Amino acid sequence: MPEKVVPGPVQDAACIREAVCIHTKKIYDSCKDKDCIEDLRFYPTCGSQSVIDRAVSIKAGSAELLYVYMDVEPVSFHRGFYTVDVRCFYRVTADAFVGAARPVEVCGLCVFDKRVILFGSEGSAKVFSSDLSVDALDEQGLQKTNLPTAVVEVVDPIVLNMKLVDLCQCSPCDCGISEVPPCVCGCFGDELSFGNDGSRRIYVTLGQFSIIRLERDSQLLIPAYDYCLPDKECDCGGGEEDPCEIFRHVKFPVGEFFPPSAPGSDGDCCQEWKSCRR
Repeated sequence: MPEKVVPGPVQDAACIREAVCIHTKKIYDSCKDKDCIEDLRFYPTCGSQSVIDRAVSIKAGSAELLYVYMDVEPVSFHRGFYTVDVRCFYRVTADAFVGAARPVEVCGLCVFDKRVILFGSEGSAKVFSSDLSVDALDEQGLQKTNLPTAVVEVVDPIVLNMKLVDLCQCSPCDCGISEVPPCVCGCFGDELSFGNDGSRRIYVTLGQFSIIRLERDSQLLIPAYDYCLPDKECDCGGGEEDPCEIFRHVKFPVGEFFPPSAPGSDGDCCQEWKSCRR
């Protein structure tokens, strides 16, 4: 009798039990990108704007991706293709130097817009679902859109550069943004300044890695080996384990005591360390 097949690489000797039909998201098209986003306007909080007006210089801090808004629309001249408009909202921090005093951290919002065209196939069927809506009207007969679903995977960007400029040196077309989701504004703890308040502005250059894809609900026929049953037993956590016995199985953290000698090395040398005995 063949051995039990577990999730992981499949050997040629493994026996397929049956073919099963599953309902899942199928990726029709995807792309990856490395964007160098130059001169994004920095919308500071009201408290940070007064610090920026008195700053002598600025030092780049960090950037955090807060929210991504996506919109999918069909391309009229190319059937099966769709435009994916992406708007990213970042929380950016910097150190402002005011005179000879210690730097003061300033915080603000940066917004980046991106558009890609991907293949998402076509579908004219009307899709309905009987999923239950908790704490709401159970409208099980509502029709769903047949557009593909856009998925964006983005890591927090790298702050490449920051510059402090006077308001008179800014571009006249830089008139700000019209709308910011309330959930984004709530991440700053203070109101954001979107107008032409103050005498200075900050412009930020970010480096961002992203993957964008279009998915559709699909029924796929796949080979099945068996039901996936867990082998690991649930630990009740009764606290009966000997803590010293557990600690004895913990590997000695050599890298915490000896810094790595080369890039990419974890500092864990292949050595046997003699235990200290009393």
